[in-house]
Amino acid sequence: MELRQKFPSIKLKIWLKIANLSKSSFYEWVKKLETVNKEELELTNSIKNIFEESNETYGYRRITISLKQKGLKINHKRVYRIMKENGLKCIKFSRKSRGYSSFKGEVGKVAENKLNRRFQVTTPNKVWVTDVTEFKIQGDNQKLYLSPIMDLFNSEIISFNLSTAPTVKFTIDALDDALKKLPEKHELTIHSDQGFHYQHAQWVKRLEKNNIVQSMSRRGKCIDNSPMENFFGLLKQEMYYGEKFTSIKQLEKKIRGYINWYNSKRIKEKLNGLSPIEYRQQAA
Repeated sequence: MELRQKFPSIKLKIWLKIANLSKSSFYEWVKKLETVNKEELELTNSIKNIFEESNETYGYRRITISLKQKGLKINHKRVYRIMKENGLKCIKFSRKSRGYSSFKGEVGKVAENKLNRRFQVTTPNKVWVTDVTEFKIQGDNQKLYLSPIMDLFNSEIISFNLSTAPTVKFTIDALDDALKKLPEKHELTIHSDQGFHYQHAQWVKRLEKNNIVQSMSRRGKCIDNSPMENFFGLLKQEMYYGEKFTSIKQLEKKIRGYINWYNSKRIKEKLNGLSPIEYRQQAA
């Protein structure tokens, strides 16, 4: 076909004679190529749609999982090639900010590390983890704080709170919201760092009143609460870094939207290619 395009004046029958190919075979191959090109175009469009729906955060592995969930038999190498050819690459992993620390010394009760990095949990409401992270408006002194609570069973954010001030009430409100979803009979442990919010009498009394075991990371050991640290990393990489926010309201809306998407649609390989909510519903 390329030679024919370069020499359009040469008749088809001459090319067929040179190639020792019958006319019927030629048109059969033309039809096959058109089918392959059409299928490639449809696949490329599907990949582009999934990439855009993920806020341009999915790599070829997650996109391959998404395509298989749609019933397409596809090899990850082909997805990788198409994404590379079409410039579909996440560019949000561009900046890191200094982590927020709520540690103010021993201002209340410091609990033992009951969790002890046992992050594999097979039942819901067995272990919850929590922490606080900070966001800044570029070129402004305004800050926004996020306090989420995650169920280690499926990495779902079961409650969260946003505030411009990291007060004790700010974290207590997130806890109270999560407790509404806790069954009466449970064996729950809630794990955090040693931040002042979690040493405070109000937090401790809430846990004792609801028969919840308290656990805390050791000082300076971020790995003791790595599931929550990993979530903060994902959230900031996928919706915060590389973006320009001009107001707290705009940033808050973006965070709320991301957490909703993370819970309901963002697939995780360790959850068999399901989102946290889908995994919980399947296990019910």
